[in-house]
Amino acid sequence: MNRKPGLHPRNRHQHRYDFAALKQSCPALASYVRLSPQGEETVDFADPQAVKTLNQALLAHFYGVKHWAIPDGFLCPPVPGRADYLHHLADLLAEGNGGALPAQASVLDIGVGANCIYPLIGQHEYGWRFTGSETHDEAFRSAQAIIEGNPGLSRFIRLRRQKRADAIFEGIIHKNELYDATLCNPPFHDSAQSAQAGSERKRRNLGLGESAALNFGGQQQELWCEGGEVAFISKMIAESKNFSRQVLWFTSLVSKGDNLPALYRVLQQTGAVKVVKKEMSQGQKQSRFIAWSFQNDAQRERWAQNRFR
Repeated sequence: MNRKPGLHPRNRHQHRYDFAALKQSCPALASYVRLSPQGEETVDFADPQAVKTLNQALLAHFYGVKHWAIPDGFLCPPVPGRADYLHHLADLLAEGNGGALPAQASVLDIGVGANCIYPLIGQHEYGWRFTGSETHDEAFRSAQAIIEGNPGLSRFIRLRRQKRADAIFEGIIHKNELYDATLCNPPFHDSAQSAQAGSERKRRNLGLGESAALNFGGQQQELWCEGGEVAFISKMIAESKNFSRQVLWFTSLVSKGDNLPALYRVLQQTGAVKVVKKEMSQGQKQSRFIAWSFQNDAQRERWAQNRFR
């Protein structure tokens, strides 16, 4: 089987999908599987329902998630790429822990979304505890239904509603709480027009007409915000300073490498002590996340000794 280039070594999605095994884990997938021109089993990745059902199968087969559903029109995440973020985050936490992957980490997912994808994967892979924040009522209800639909997850995953549209950590991180890391998949477009243009490019790449539904979906708050990801992450950086003693590592995906210099300037101005960039790739797609901490090497080592050992 061919290995997919660039994925993290611990990523479970290194090879072509085993549709026989996936159909066994999720029988509903069978109605979407077809043969490619090369005679291999695949699904129509331009079909939103096929992609959603494939995700159900992947989560059931690899991560023990028996119930997973999202409302129509919400972001349907690529599972291998989301898993990569978590594996690289685990490596980052291990660096301050003598190279050992922490089994007791507590992670805050900013904008957990209707799909709840990061807590589902991270809890299964590492046993971590997750808090997921969310502003959108329907997304919150969807994520809560996923947690409640999978017995045992509520012991490891909790949700908190962000009631302030202008806040990220405020109102979510409570007094005296500690988090080993935060993660975030921020809205990366800077306007509805930009998001629409990006959607049209994806439609063209998939050979779809203008009226076709997008296979990945996405609500406004998932896809764009004023100023785009630079504005969103800059606000996150500024607000993170207020929680510098309660969080070891703050992290966020950055979709465009060209945005890094502006973010590095904000990090310097805010007084981040340590800044790290983790590069990731899945085939031809390149992505990355940045991580920053307000604690020096000695403080981070003491944190790991107290939390991970």
